[in-house]
Amino acid sequence: MTNHFFGDTAVLTRRSLRHITRSLDTIITTVITPIAMMLLFVYVFGGAINSGMDSYVDYLLPGILLITIASGIAYTGFRLFLDMKSGIFERFQSMPIARSSVLWAHVLTSLVANLISVVVVVLVALLMGFRSGAGLAAWLAVAGILTLFTLALTWIAVIPGLSAKSPDGASAFAYPLIFLPFISSAFVPTETMPGPVRAFAENQPVTSIVNAIRNLFTQQPVGTHIWIALAWCVGILIVAYAFAISIYRRKIS
Repeated sequence: MTNHFFGDTAVLTRRSLRHITRSLDTIITTVITPIAMMLLFVYVFGGAINSGMDSYVDYLLPGILLITIASGIAYTGFRLFLDMKSGIFERFQSMPIARSSVLWAHVLTSLVANLISVVVVVLVALLMGFRSGAGLAAWLAVAGILTLFTLALTWIAVIPGLSAKSPDGASAFAYPLIFLPFISSAFVPTETMPGPVRAFAENQPVTSIVNAIRNLFTQQPVGTHIWIALAWCVGILIVAYAFAISIYRRKIS
């Protein structure tokens, strides 16, 4: 049964990835906004922002990576909604394949597509002057955090993808997630914010995740940031997964 699930998931994931390669505008659209934002903040606003670091792009990149992922998972909800409405799910369910493999194919496709987008943004950041003396272990830790963050947001995307009434509704949930880094340490230190805003910024998940990634890139002690970041990612992942699977079972029952 396990081999059956993995085999079916691999086949369906290849199908979803082929759809993306046939419409590269999906990945291009996903990376254009964060890259444009990075260019704007570094070359227009960067000189006026005191980040406490010599290079503002080094300070900014972790937050831009999270925005890249938040932008990308909107397409996961959208693609899932289209498959639900087109009847593809029903056709797959009539075939001798593992039921959950259809859903997992969308999740893995989201993971691959978003990681490609992240790599593209990092390459652009390197052209803009981003530099890191981090070793392999630190880069792997960053990749692990971003992977967990992507999976957590992807399972959130599955919920509206399965339950939305319109294509816009399936992807609109991503807008608050894209906005969340703006009220965090992603663009400016939280110490510069007024009291209530600072309190929110310092106690929401993006700040811990951004701080952990930034400290890994700059070879600074990560302290408790990495554990808080992992706790947020795993906690959101577990809750979103439970809700998504519950909705999925009702849909296919």
